[in-house]
Parts: sequence; C-alpha cells; structure tokens
Amino acid sequence: MCKTIIISNRLPIKITEEDGNLILKDSEGGLATGLGSIYKQNKNIWIGWPGLDIKTEEEKAKITSKLKDENLFPVFLDEDEIQNYYEGFSNEVLWPIFHYMSTYAQFEQKYWDYYKAVNEKFRDAILANIQPGDTVWIQDYQLLLLPKLIRDSIQDVSIGFFQHIPFPSFEIFRLIPWREEILKGMLGADLLGFHTYDDVRHFLSSCTRLLQVQGVANKLIKKGREIMVDAFPMGIDAGKYKTLTKCPGVEEIYQEYLKTFNGLKVILSIDRLDYSKGIIQRIEALEMILDRHPEYINKITLYMIVVPSRDSIPQYKELRDEIDKLVGNINARFRTTSWHPIQYFYRSFPIEYLSAIYSRADICLVTPMRDGMNLVSKEYVASRRRSSGVLILSEMAGASKELAEAIIINPNNIGEIYRAILQALEMPEEEQRQRMTALTNTVEKFDIYHWVKIFMDQLDKIKLTQKQNETRVINDNALQKIIAKKENAKSSLFLLDYDGTLVEFKTEIDKASPDQDLYDLLIKLTEGNNDVVIISGRKKETLDKWFGSLSIDLIAEHGVWRKDKGEKEWTKSTPGLSSQWKEVVRPMLESYSDRTPGSFIEEKSFSLAWHYRKVDSDLGKLRASELENNLSYLTRESGLQILAGNKVLEVKSADVNKGKAVLSHISDKNYDFILAIGDDNTDEDIFTSLPHSAITVKVGSKVTSAKYYLKNVEEARSLLRNIIDNKKEEGI
Repeated sequence: MCKTIIISNRLPIKITEEDGNLILKDSEGGLATGLGSIYKQNKNIWIGWPGLDIKTEEEKAKITSKLKDENLFPVFLDEDEIQNYYEGFSNEVLWPIFHYMSTYAQFEQKYWDYYKAVNEKFRDAILANIQPGDTVWIQDYQLLLLPKLIRDSIQDVSIGFFQHIPFPSFEIFRLIPWREEILKGMLGADLLGFHTYDDVRHFLSSCTRLLQVQGVANKLIKKGREIMVDAFPMGIDAGKYKTLTKCPGVEEIYQEYLKTFNGLKVILSIDRLDYSKGIIQRIEALEMILDRHPEYINKITLYMIVVPSRDSIPQYKELRDEIDKLVGNINARFRTTSWHPIQYFYRSFPIEYLSAIYSRADICLVTPMRDGMNLVSKEYVASRRRSSGVLILSEMAGASKELAEAIIINPNNIGEIYRAILQALEMPEEEQRQRMTALTNTVEKFDIYHWVKIFMDQLDKIKLTQKQNETRVINDNALQKIIAKKENAKSSLFLLDYDGTLVEFKTEIDKASPDQDLYDLLIKLTEGNNDVVIISGRKKETLDKWFGSLSIDLIAEHGVWRKDKGEKEWTKSTPGLSSQWKEVVRPMLESYSDRTPGSFIEEKSFSLAWHYRKVDSDLGKLRASELENNLSYLTRESGLQILAGNKVLEVKSADVNKGKAVLSHISDKNYDFILAIGDDNTDEDIFTSLPHSAITVKVGSKVTSAKYYLKNVEEARSLLRNIIDNKKEEGI
C-alpha cells in the first residue's frame, strides 16, 4: 500500500525527559495540526530533526524507537550542522534574501557545503523509508535541494514542495551565488506551492531566466517532465481557535484582561523577533498618535508580544535593543501613574493566554515588511468572541490577498500605519461587524484542512497528467509498432520541420545550417519507397541552398512555395497572394525593433517575421505580447494572420499554413505510412490536417495535438534512424 511521507526541518513534536522517560508533546503550530490528518494515518510518516543534539548511538536508538510509535522518523543533526545548515545558510542566506533584506545575507561557502550535506542526509532518511508509488511532501526553505535529490534516486514517486516564506523577485534571487543549484533542486518536485501568486510569478521568472526550461502559464517543462507551480494560501485550524475561547482556563484569563484594560482600547501586536516583521514602524506610528492626538492618552494601549529568536546574531540583538529603547522612551514620555502606553513582553505565551488576548484586543496590528502568509492575522479573526474588532494588515503579507476586509497598509509608510490606527479607533461598530463577519467567513472556509486537501488533490492531478503524457512517449513498445507499420507499408511519407526538429534552435538564425550527420540521415531516409518533405518557415533560397541537391521535396515559408524533387523551379502553392499589406505592417515592426535591442525583421516573399531570440527573455515576451495585440487591429480585416512561433511573430496571409500545404501535397497520393515531426505552433496545423492513421510527433512539448512527443532534436534524429535501420536504439 502506497504511503505519504512528510518532510520538514523539525518534527511536529517537542521532546522532554522526565525521570529517565521521554515525553512527547505535539507542537501547537498550524502546520503540525493540518498535516496531523495525514501522517498519523495508516503507514504514513513524518521525517525531520527532533530538535535535540543527540550524541550517543544508544540515545538515538531510544528516541527513534519512541518516535516510531507516533509515525515519526528522526534525522539527527549535530551542533555544526545546525550552526551552518540551519542558522547559517537557511537563516543568514535564504531568509534575508527571500525577505528582501539582502544586506543581511552572508554568502559563506561553508554554509552552502553544510546545506548540501544536510539535504543529502534527509534524502538518505527518505530512501530508507520510501517505496515506488509513494507520495512525498517537502516543507519549506531549509530543504530546497531535496526534491531533486529524491528524484535522482527514485523515479516512481509523487513529490510536492511547499514554501512557507516569500519567494523574491529575480533581481533579488539572482544575488545568491548558488541560485541555479537551488532552482534545479526545487524542480525535482511535481508540484511547487507558494502562498501567493506573486511568489509563483517570481519563481517562474527565475526559472525561465536562469535555467533552460520552458514556461507555459503556471507550468514548467524540464526535460519533458511537466511541473506545476501554483498558489495555495495556508489557513489555520479555525475551529480550534474558536473552541479555545470557550475553555474555562481561557475564560478566566479573559476576565482578568477585561479588568486590567477596563475602559481602554487594546491594540495587539504579536511577532517573533525579526527584522522582516516591521515592529519598529508600528511603535513609531503609535508614538505619532500620542504626539498628535493627546486625547488618546490614558485611552489606548499597545499590548506587544515579541517572541525571542536568534538574539545572539548581531542584527537581531540590535533590533531587540532598538525595540527596548523605543518602548522605554515612549513609556517614559507618556505614562501616567496608572497607565503605560505600551505593555511590552519579550517572551512567548501559552496558547490559552494568546486566545484570551486575541478575544480582548480591539485592534490587531500586523505590519510585516515581508511575510509569506502571517497566521497571526487569521488567529485574531478566528478568536473573536464579539463580531467587532479591526484588523490592520500589511499588503506585504500573503494574508492580505485573502483578508481584503482588513485595513490594508504599506508597512514602509509610518504615516499610513498612523492613519490606519486612527481609522480603526474611530470605526463605527456596524462597520466593524460587517468587516469582521466577512473576515471570519474567509478564515473558517479556507482553513488548514482545506489547504492540505487542495494541495494533495492538485498533486494527484498533476501526477495523473504526467502519467497520461508518458503514454505518448515513444518508448520501446511504441517504437516497435511504428517500425512494424513502416515495414508493412508500400509507400511512405516523412514530413519534417527543420528548426527545433532536425537541428537545435539557435540564437543566431544564420548558424543553423545542416551538419553532415543530418545530410547522411536524409539521404538514407530517401532510399526505397520513401518520400521525404522538409516543410519549414525558412525562405526558399535558404532551403534550396541547403537541400536542393537531395532527392527530397521542399516547402518553404510555411507553405507559400513548393519545389518537388528533381524540379529546378519553385512554384507558388497558393495563387493570388499579395504582399502589398507589408507597407502597412512593416512600420509597426520597425518601431518595435527600434526600441527592443536584439530584435530584427526577416522579410520573406509573402510574410514578415519579427524575431526576438536575441532579446532578454522577459522583455522579449513582453514586447511580443504587446506587438501581437497591436498587430491584431491591423490584420483583423485584411485577411492576414499572426503566427506566434519560437521567439518569433510572423504576419502572413491567412490562406497560407503548413496544414494546407501538406493536404495539397498528399491529395493525389496514397501513402500507407505517414510520419510528421515538428516542434512549434506552426506544426500543429500539420498534425490536425493529417489522417488519423498518420503518426504525428511533437518535439520539446507535451502540449500538442500530436499523438507522441520527443524531448529534443537528438531524440527526433534517433527516431528516424531507428525506423531506417529497423532496430531499437538507446534513448528512444
């Protein structure tokens, strides 16, 4: 029976020892709660570091045995590994870069070496527990290399990866010296999840710009394997927080808060100590209110909880010291004998206390400079006893994409935070209720269990799609069927695209001439009862120069010109074509070439092509999309069509396409065997025009109407060679 394996840096438990006995206590985190519905079932397991530096093999065996009863499997890390892999690379390279705090990043080679080694240690732990058909779900930025490490070791598994922190823009991400290795590691997964579409967009951009992978919408194609990248906003256990408010212990604490803050408006702030949380800015905004609106003195209080974190690191220690200084100054300036403007606690609180203060607080102030999701905002909403209360939320937190009824602010703008607090303090009760009701509905509907379900459902879906696509791979069985069909045929036709099919797509358009191996292959292909047609978008002069001496038919410019073997002259396939329209279209293409360095115009007999293969990838896509939209107005009523190819936009008559050219070519012939191979959108017309009995093959993409697909030019040539030689060759 197949199982699910969850992997994270930490196991979802806390281990303590009492009287020689190990005591396991479940973590209170939302992730542990949500994934508990998975790893505690059947033979599923959770793999991670138990949180202790265990030195003896005896202690390791004892802990391993204890954890096994809970479906947990430990990965033991020593002090050096924690210091360099976790505190080092994870939190001094990835954390600051991914949170747009690049000045704090420390690019130490030792950190990277340990990061790789620990990811490999996690891989070994997985391989000790995994079987073909299992599902693996990897959590967060500490294990970015793990998907590929698993994929390289075992193929028949489903791999999901979810990142709980933001993914930065390309310009920030590219600062990491080991950026390509990180992306390659992540692309071992079948499904990659992030909290927001912005993160998805940034990740896709980094992959397409740094790696040789194709991107279509939210999918990437790497070596023929389809990888989905999508947004899955994480929720909380809303039911748990709602129920907590009714517990006797929480009720008692809540009543104490009511007495303590009688008559005060309570503004709540809860964060771990971190420079990404915007703690300083919210303190300064409160000071601005007290300065400009003295009527709020003795009327409001900021209840601020900062949970200690890594305060031995210089920038964290400096942040803690700055918070202490600001809080001290404000309290000294504005306090009275019975009131402090800021109630500041530098420690963690039990969940019962958090539930009570969530219930009591009138305003929750959540203003991170950058945050993957921020669950404090959702916990506040889920814990409301009353239908009132106001959430002020940073637009830089992933939660802002869902919790639109909050007051959304830019955390860098202290004046905006100041105005948002005033708005919250003065907001009518009815507006508060309307906003909070909508927020509550969202938090309760899209809870942690919903998050787990949609991610796992999507992972199943992408894996099914991959398996369906695999049936279209020309494997040994499919190859033998094709060879048998060819052997039984009395007459055969090979329809071959050129660029991207017989030769690799080149940035320099004039450097894609045929090599001797291709000539030898084509000559051999023309032997016997075979007709061979090269059908390309290239000019007739180019095809004539390259292939005019061979016994093959040539179709140029997507079907405008045709030259049969043995003939000296080219004939126009479609009569009545005109090129007068070029005078209208050419100026627009020229204007785009003028402002897009690297692009150029190629003029053919009855078409104009705007090439952007030398242009920066993202700029090229942007300009091509813009040009296509503008051209559509010119071509709509003129009988022209815009053809989007591989880094080229071509304008030509709507009467011309490869499909029509092929139909014309085979109209007076009766072939028993037809094989068509192509690599881009122009070849789709061929695939759809041919009879159902034809064998159609797309090179480089599974998104096609062709019956089969191949990964690259090498496989396309290998297929033709195998058919000629009537034998199986390694690689197909």
